[in-house]
Amino acid sequence: MNWLNASFTVFGEHILWTDLVGNVLSLGVVWLALRKTVWTWPVQITGALLLLAASLHAHAPGNALKQVLFVVLASYGWRSWTRRQRMEEGLFIRQATVRERLVLLAALVVGTAVVAQLFVHLDWLKIAWSPWANAYIFVGSAVATFAQSRALVDFWIIWVLVDLVGVPLALKSGLYVSAAVYGIFFVMVMAGFRNWLRESRQRDLPLPDRNKAVTT
Repeated sequence: MNWLNASFTVFGEHILWTDLVGNVLSLGVVWLALRKTVWTWPVQITGALLLLAASLHAHAPGNALKQVLFVVLASYGWRSWTRRQRMEEGLFIRQATVRERLVLLAALVVGTAVVAQLFVHLDWLKIAWSPWANAYIFVGSAVATFAQSRALVDFWIIWVLVDLVGVPLALKSGLYVSAAVYGIFFVMVMAGFRNWLRESRQRDLPLPDRNKAVTT
């Protein structure tokens, strides 16, 4: 399957088509999430499979494992959103409770520590640059995707935290398109956070105030 390794050159750098198309689809995922459409999930699965191929080509096993996890979690998110949208009230966007935030934070911290140790001690993974950064992105992406599947506003903030480490890691791995996309992600994620937060706050208003907020 030579097409998986197909590339083109820009300014002397080889750009994988799988990396390019996969990241374009990833941007599409953010746009679809902004619109709260269930198409978010099949597009994310397709993009993850393409980025999996790109990561294997770039010998970035941490990123490759992240894409595998994306496929699993996106399948769960697809099922969850489909079920929720069939309900009378549709997809209910809300802010995480204090308990949920503590659980997400604990999962991020403990998960990063555990996965980092696996990356250090499992030689076949060959994490050549910062196993802690790879572990953080791996676990952070999983936590963000899970929070998204639960329609929690907080998932946008988790993505921002992941992006802050994702840019240098992608550059180090030679995935230049991925690095550029992380920057675009930041802008789109902030817009998504603003829109979801506003909607969640409107749901908490009394009905007369909610109708007034929608019309203004």
